[in-house]
Amino acid sequence: MEPKVNEGGLNVTLTIRLLMHGKEVGSIIGKKGETVKKMREESGARINISEGNCPERIVTITGPTDAIFKAFAMIAFKFEEDIDNSMTNSTATSKPPVTLRLVVPASQCGSLIGKGGSKIKEIRESTGAQVQVAGDMLPNSTERAVTISGMPDAIIQCVKQICVVMLESPPKGATIPYRPKPASAPVIFAGGQVRADPLSASAANLSLLLQHQPLPAYTIQGQYAIPHPDQLTKLHQLAMQHTPFTPLGQTTPGFPGMDGNSPASTHELAIPNDLIGCIIGRQGSKINEIRQMSGAQIKIANAAEGSTERQITITGSPANISLAQYLINARLTSEVSGMGPL
Repeated sequence: MEPKVNEGGLNVTLTIRLLMHGKEVGSIIGKKGETVKKMREESGARINISEGNCPERIVTITGPTDAIFKAFAMIAFKFEEDIDNSMTNSTATSKPPVTLRLVVPASQCGSLIGKGGSKIKEIRESTGAQVQVAGDMLPNSTERAVTISGMPDAIIQCVKQICVVMLESPPKGATIPYRPKPASAPVIFAGGQVRADPLSASAANLSLLLQHQPLPAYTIQGQYAIPHPDQLTKLHQLAMQHTPFTPLGQTTPGFPGMDGNSPASTHELAIPNDLIGCIIGRQGSKINEIRQMSGAQIKIANAAEGSTERQITITGSPANISLAQYLINARLTSEVSGMGPL
């Protein structure tokens, strides 16, 4: 019998992840941690906030469903209180809605949307909340953001319905959780403009590849510029043209020291065992393709006893590493979303 969620609660433990900006996290924590302590005590849910100097943080809420609903109610009403306070001296006439962003495994998003959008439409109509499921996965993960906005009561009802869907449709396969990047990570804006700390150039060179060449179509996903699938051939051609890169320091003041003679550096990734096959390909065909396209050296460690992950070590210039990371991420995305091989 499938578990159902009702008003009286249910002794099923769930974990819900929320994505919050620094200011929102500060509001939840409160002075000396008093607000989050009160939320934990009154709701009975475990509330954990990710560490790190990041613009975004992950707030994880775990507990029986009724405890989770209480925690969500307290968060939603706290955010509404913040909005009311911010409007005290404001000239705005309309009150903005409370907005929460859930992080949901991509494999569950299909059930949340429903056939032809039927389920998400039903949730919107029955709760009065607005619900949006992001089309793209969050960077370096197999999770998507689900944005809920409305009055606190509508948000609480909406979360209850989303919990029902998540209980009835568990995630398929392994989930690579989204981990927000530190504030110094490069960010690519529309139009190909790049802001980055000169020392953190992992994604910057990929953006420069796209910025300085006439690629007709690419979308911004987190900190990566993601070309449409038919652009992969062109991306490969660009990588060959730009390996090694011409001295960028002369024309791009934002990236001092990143020239064609940049010393090789090393980057490590951990990939779940059950997804490593899509990176390697039949008889190593895919990993060899990624090596050739990126110009990077890529080594995959043997499976360690008891470990659920395999270590991938990428060595090369920042440009090589950046392109290799993108190509590996593209393979994972196509595998998890069921698009088939790129």
